[in-house]
Amino acid sequence: MRKHRIWIGSLALAATLGVALPAHATTGTIRVMVAKAGFIVGAGGGQGVLTFRHRNYPFTVQGLSIGLTAGASINKLVGRADYINDLSDFAGTYSVVGAGGALVGGVGGVQLGNAKGVTITLQGPKGGLEVSANITKVVITLDQSRSTPD
Repeated sequence: MRKHRIWIGSLALAATLGVALPAHATTGTIRVMVAKAGFIVGAGGGQGVLTFRHRNYPFTVQGLSIGLTAGASINKLVGRADYINDLSDFAGTYSVVGAGGALVGGVGGVQLGNAKGVTITLQGPKGGLEVSANITKVVITLDQSRSTPD
């Protein structure tokens, strides 16, 4: 009877640990440079690198913003991409809600999310003259053919 209870207790503990363990999602680091210009409707594009599972993957960024946007800026941002289960989760369309400003120099920050659950958080210096508070759609295209070891 005692062995039976130990066995049941062990099964319950294993089941609890199985539920409590985090998903196999991985975090990657990101470096990106984006140029942006606009008045009311803004457009921007740039290039970046995702470091994920000991490899560097170049990507391009294309975006369109609607809201309060005035001026132009160059953004050099760094951050991380969370909740990547597979490399293919990273590419796609992201929704952005962010605000920032620059007068010759400044600081910007943004958080993006896509339908696959990936969340990108970026921050860094801005150069130029821009004020923005808008909702943006950003498309990230990954170039896996040019990946390199980290």
